[in-house]
Amino acid sequence: MIKDEPTPGAFSFLCLECPTLPTAILIDGAFFVIRFRAIEPHNAFDARRAAEVAWRWAVAHLSPPKSGGKGKGQRQELYRIFFYDCPPLEKKMHNPISGKAIDYAKSEEAKFRKDLHAELLKKRKVALRLGHLSPDTPWTIKQDKINALLRKELEFGELTDGDVRPSFRQKGVDMRVGLDIASLSFKRQVSQIVLMAGGADFVPAAKLARREGIDVVLDPMWRQVPPGLNEHIDGLRSTCPRPKPRNRE
Repeated sequence: MIKDEPTPGAFSFLCLECPTLPTAILIDGAFFVIRFRAIEPHNAFDARRAAEVAWRWAVAHLSPPKSGGKGKGQRQELYRIFFYDCPPLEKKMHNPISGKAIDYAKSEEAKFRKDLHAELLKKRKVALRLGHLSPDTPWTIKQDKINALLRKELEFGELTDGDVRPSFRQKGVDMRVGLDIASLSFKRQVSQIVLMAGGADFVPAAKLARREGIDVVLDPMWRQVPPGLNEHIDGLRSTCPRPKPRNRE
């Protein structure tokens, strides 16, 4: 506990007007892309637009909420925006239904992802953290088709090329998020961390940051917050536009 009076013969480091440490904003790239496409479906593959709004929605967290009251709150300083993602799938694979060869390196999704990363690197104070994809890429049936098969509304032999997709897993992304949160917290580089994410995978890292005195704010981009994550944050705020009802997930 800090006492009002310094110990005799010692220096007092108590400063009532010390500047607040800056804010770090951490964005789960895979989650961001899903929500960006729900909010702006007409710009689903516009990498420049995606990078622009990622930066804009992140920086909006530096300003106090408009509902905070007259004269309350001050604009925060930005430490850095961290964007976590993986390179796109670029394998050549054969569709299990028709046997047709597909070069995913030439897909619209691969081009979008690479262009998005390039655009983000042009932004001021943005750090791109890339993991990697698991080498194991099995094919899976899309969930709506699985449901139709289970309800016997669809026969297995009626599946088409568009009913299946390659299933891949990101590796190393959650680890990078956790390490950055730990480093920012232990080194006292920031006073606030904003997480633009939706899963509960970051609960241990959020708990660690809070124990170190860091203010942890979650931006779920209007998604419902998992109970396990909601109880381990200090604030909840979405700065992006709310998706229209028909685009909600």
